Amino acid sequence: MLRKKENSSAHADLSAYSLRQKIVIHLAERAFYLLIKSIGATIRYETDGWENFQKIERDGKIPIYCFWHDRIFAGTYFFRDRGIVVITSQSFDGEYIARFIKRFGYGAVRGSSTRGGIGALVEMIRLMRRGLPMGVTVDGPKGPRYVAKSGAIILAKKTGNPLMPFVVETKKFWTVNSWDKLQIPKPFTRARVFIADPVYVAADAGDAEIENKRLELQGKLDAAVGLGKQWRESGN
Repeated sequence: MLRKKENSSAHADLSAYSLRQKIVIHLAERAFYLLIKSIGATIRYETDGWENFQKIERDGKIPIYCFWHDRIFAGTYFFRDRGIVVITSQSFDGEYIARFIKRFGYGAVRGSSTRGGIGALVEMIRLMRRGLPMGVTVDGPKGPRYVAKSGAIILAKKTGNPLMPFVVETKKFWTVNSWDKLQIPKPFTRARVFIADPVYVAADAGDAEIENKRLELQGKLDAAVGLGKQWRESGN
């Protein structure tokens, strides 16, 4: 096994945390894992655009999974056990998030747009060059909601791998009162995964082209949200 893959899957040292914080981290890790697993196992998933994912594989490339932060619950379960590496913040919350997503077969790189962002990006580039796929909530970690940032574009430019925009739409869900209006699927609901055409970014892309690609990614995600809403509101 590659050493970097091992690193992205290993738990961080908790010695800097108090006993109370350590207990909270372990309890939260198990609670979120059980919640996602118990609900996710009841969801009936369908796909639309799976051929776009297959095309990336046929081209010998590795996908950069790009999605909105509010769809993270259903997406985490659907794409489990694929070795996808994601960024989690260096905060206290990020610690238990990193731990429970690893239970679903993900790797984690610690950092965010505000803390450790450059180092996290460098590590993601390194891991992609070693063959690992990446997952990016493109409006995370704190929004604005449904506004794509450029971090995933830079990752695609540096690695030569395509962005794979997708949206998971569920027929029935609860909405959390948070900045992203996080969606929690209701048990036994149906879900459809809408996968858009991949977005490639040239290695010599300048600032203007990076912005064009960001807008292209934004447009594909917006369109997928629209398709999802149509499907959810239809009788199908």
